[in-house]
Amino acid sequence: MTYQDKELSCKECGVEFAFTASEQAFYAEKGFQNEPSRCPECRAARKAQNNRGGNNSGFRQQREMFDTVCSECGKETQVPFKPTAGKPVFCRDCFQAHKSY
Repeated sequence: MTYQDKELSCKECGVEFAFTASEQAFYAEKGFQNEPSRCPECRAARKAQNNRGGNNSGFRQQREMFDTVCSECGKETQVPFKPTAGKPVFCRDCFQAHKSY
């Protein structure tokens, strides 16, 4: 299929941006059904906001972390769940070691 550059309008800031033929081919190759709705600058800002864990615009919320002691090595660590009495909790290194068993 032959693609031609087209102008789209960003739903975030309203600026017009080019959806190039090569981008269209990439979207088709990946199976994406929708055209981009944000300009490259707004997409980058949204991605940066997601990576910071901010929640100003409905993005991913920062996880609550709980302090605990590793059941294997005794090192102080943090886990993303509230530890339950009687169940072992591992630091990242010990968890990785147990994962391979």
